Amino acid sequence: MGSASAISLCSHPKILLRSLTNKQRLQSQCQSQGSGSAWLGYRTQVVFLPPILPRRRRCLVVKAASAAEGGPRRPASARRVYRESQSASLLPVAPVKQLASFVVPAASFFAVTFVLWKLVEKILVPKRQRTSSVENKTPAEAMKWSFAAGSNLLTGFGAKIERESKLKLNDFAKELRSFRSVDLSGRNFGDEGLFFLSESLGYNQTAEEVSFAANGITGTGIKAFDGVLQANIMLKTLNLSGNPIGDEGIKCLCDILANNNGIQKLQLNSTDLGDEGAKAIAEMLKNNSSLRALELNNNMIDYSGFTSLAGALVENNTIRNIHLNGNYGGALGANALAKGLEGNKSLRELHLHGNSIGDEGVAALMSGLSLHKGKLTLLDIGNNSFSAKGAFHVGGYVKKTKSLLWLNVYMNDIGDEGAENIADALKQNRTITTIDLGGNNIHAKGVTAIAEALKDNSVITFLELGYNPMGPDGVKALSEVLKFHGNIETLKLGWCQIGAKGAEFIADMLKYNTTIRVLDLRANGLRNEGASCLARSLKVVNEALSSLDLGFNEIRDDGAFAIAQALKANEDVTVTSLNLASNFLTKFGQSALTDARDHVYEMSEKEINIFF
Repeated sequence: MGSASAISLCSHPKILLRSLTNKQRLQSQCQSQGSGSAWLGYRTQVVFLPPILPRRRRCLVVKAASAAEGGPRRPASARRVYRESQSASLLPVAPVKQLASFVVPAASFFAVTFVLWKLVEKILVPKRQRTSSVENKTPAEAMKWSFAAGSNLLTGFGAKIERESKLKLNDFAKELRSFRSVDLSGRNFGDEGLFFLSESLGYNQTAEEVSFAANGITGTGIKAFDGVLQANIMLKTLNLSGNPIGDEGIKCLCDILANNNGIQKLQLNSTDLGDEGAKAIAEMLKNNSSLRALELNNNMIDYSGFTSLAGALVENNTIRNIHLNGNYGGALGANALAKGLEGNKSLRELHLHGNSIGDEGVAALMSGLSLHKGKLTLLDIGNNSFSAKGAFHVGGYVKKTKSLLWLNVYMNDIGDEGAENIADALKQNRTITTIDLGGNNIHAKGVTAIAEALKDNSVITFLELGYNPMGPDGVKALSEVLKFHGNIETLKLGWCQIGAKGAEFIADMLKYNTTIRVLDLRANGLRNEGASCLARSLKVVNEALSSLDLGFNEIRDDGAFAIAQALKANEDVTVTSLNLASNFLTKFGQSALTDARDHVYEMSEKEINIFF
């Protein structure tokens, strides 16, 4: 056959696929390198293929057999070149495997990251809208953005609020059409809401009292009443207090009310009303014949406004109550008002609390009231910075009046001298039932004078002497008289510095007094000793006392125990309200009082309200 240096194509070589272990591969290489032995038989050729599986290598074994068994061998050089080429083909296998083990996980990581990034971008980043669609949207439909925190809200939220507001206004309107008295104060519906609700007042045959107080209504909103109040004849009370109406709004309202014949009470407290607004009200009063009560408290009315109102009082014969508390009338305003009162016959109540009218203003006012042709029943001149001189003129009027029922001189500085002047007048007066002399720097001397007046006066039922430093001596003089004299039902002695000693005098008085129903002893430093004294008097049957206020008295558990025992001991106790707030009671003292309350209820079915 041909030369041994080439493999014959006619020899039909056999190709065997088998797996070789590392050991078998090394043995094969060693056999192929044994050049000292002669080739007998057929020569076996070995070819290695690249790995197919990760951890298992497969080789292609090629066997070629010559036609004759004893054919010549290949030269050694040819065999060496072939082996080197086979070994060279095996070198890149390991580096490729290492590269593949790194590239595949990295590629997977980048692929997953890219997908997640696209998903996040799609969710968080809003789609860009077309310019035409945005331009076609109305401002109400477009998104509103603001730099204020929490204000970048969707339009749906704003629409929801608007719907809820309309529903509430509809409910308010139903109330106006359904109930006689409607309180819509503090709803903050503003001018727009008032325009909506005012339609429910036109020709309304139900509502008689309506409050629109504290709703942010301005002068513009007052125009909503135009044409409505003229047609409404059922509405009797209109409250617009706490709204920043101002003078212009008041002028508009007065023009409307000039032709109203229904409203009898108009409340315009704290409405930023000044002199110009007061002038408009004065002009309205000259023409209006239905208004009975006018409240203008806590505004900015000065002397000029007082003068205008005084002029209206001369011409108006229907107004009964005027409230001008907390303004700036001063002495001049009081003087002007006094001249108007001289010619008025209808006024029944005059409220001038907190106008700083002073002694001069009080003197002028009392002079005008003495000439007043009407029947004034209530006079409030508290907190007006007058002294004993002013109290002298007050006493002179108290002696003359035949109609006054209620007198408030609270928080001035009349002292003992002023108290003596008023006490002297009370000996002659037989109409005043309620008098407030609190906060007037009255000591034991002045209280003693008032106590003496009570011996001859059985008309007074309400006496306020709180915030006066009368001390134990003053309360002793008062208690001695009230044992068997007077007709006092409500006695207020809070912040009078009476101490535990003064409590003894009051406790002794309660054993005999049969008229006092309400007793206020707050902040007198009674402590446990004073509470124990009062407890002893509670054991005695008292058919009158129903309310006892002992707040702010530094009472501790021992005092509470004494009061609790007294409540249990008296089966006929009439006390229904006991205030021990702001004392030094622990849970033990409170528990004792609670048990006493329960005991009284079980024994007599009487309820006692105890406040801690």
